[in-house]
Amino acid sequence: MDTQITIKEYSNGIRHIHRKVQNTKIVHCAIMFDIGGRDEKENETGLAHMWEHMAFKGTTKRSAFQILSYLDALGGELNAFTTKEKICFHASVLDVHFHKASDLLVDISFHSTFPEKELEKEKKVILEEISMYLDSADDAIQDDFESLIFPNHPMGKNLLGTTETIHSFSSQHFFDFIERNVATNRIVFSSVGTMDADMAMEIVRKKLEAIPKKETRLHRNAVFNLKPTRSTVEKPIQQAHFMMGNLAPSIHHRDKYSLMLLNNILGGPASNSLLYLALREKYGYVYSLESNYNAFTDIGIVQIYFATEKRQIQKCLSVIEKEMCKVDKLMTKKGKLEAYKEQIKGQLAMSEENNQAYALMMARSLLDLGLVEDIETIFKEVECTTAEKLIDLRQQYFNPSNMTSLAFVPN
Repeated sequence: MDTQITIKEYSNGIRHIHRKVQNTKIVHCAIMFDIGGRDEKENETGLAHMWEHMAFKGTTKRSAFQILSYLDALGGELNAFTTKEKICFHASVLDVHFHKASDLLVDISFHSTFPEKELEKEKKVILEEISMYLDSADDAIQDDFESLIFPNHPMGKNLLGTTETIHSFSSQHFFDFIERNVATNRIVFSSVGTMDADMAMEIVRKKLEAIPKKETRLHRNAVFNLKPTRSTVEKPIQQAHFMMGNLAPSIHHRDKYSLMLLNNILGGPASNSLLYLALREKYGYVYSLESNYNAFTDIGIVQIYFATEKRQIQKCLSVIEKEMCKVDKLMTKKGKLEAYKEQIKGQLAMSEENNQAYALMMARSLLDLGLVEDIETIFKEVECTTAEKLIDLRQQYFNPSNMTSLAFVPN
């Protein structure tokens, strides 16, 4: 583990992880809960995300206006996000105001009142967010695809919820959800800044140790392997949108870094990825193209997305299949695999320069893995990846014959 990282567990089980860095006036901090959309009951779809919104609408000691303006007045930022497995409130501010930022984060995380008046207003906001989301085909296809690959499972539910569930929520729904899911052994406070760990942790300890201790084990419905599904949906859109993917290894699997490397080769963020060079640069079939590998606690998912003209979907799929198979031969060419390894190592190293992202990564990693892997350990895992391993993973996970697909086409 990075020698600049310190972990402390408070008396109630909440953990604080701090990374000391140099040459910055900004401190980034976050409170992350090991709770997400997949922990909702059937009638609670969208509740986790709405909690994220409602946390800003009033606490036992602050009004909504006071919450929203508190850090803004200091030139800082306050934000939050919800995923399938996590809810996070985070802030960035001048380091001299760390005590204020941490106090605000603790307040909105543990002392929200969820006032009914604010809830009725926020329902309208969420419903507008849902409408805007559904109007955006490249966003909507993501959730619709997940409902295909995770049918009848909480992982396949839309984080925003539905019109019916949003209308049904009352303040009591939030209190019940929190009582059922929040446990101090599944909460992490994360901070990155120039201050010493002892100083940062003493500031936060006074605030967090007041939270009553409550420990529970995490129970989530397992995800099972499913047969590939292919679906085409007509929509009032101008361009066709296509997504294909597969279930993949979880964050605990030994192949996760090899699969990350493989995804990078196929369609990662660099402009020299195989799919980018072929679909966009060589043939000009697409403008928008993404390939991703997302690892969760018990499962993962690989996805390829592109947008194109309806008449070119099959051409794109033929190119994608050709480029997937090309990986198998490419990996046996001298120097190719080593070059790709250097590329992803450079990308990983650059990502460490973003202190805010690093604070969030530390919290997530501590919750999921119980530690934060240092960059050298990750480099070693990447270096150990063989051509045979990449070929095997490609044939297993990036094989069109066993991938689920969803197409949105103009009607």
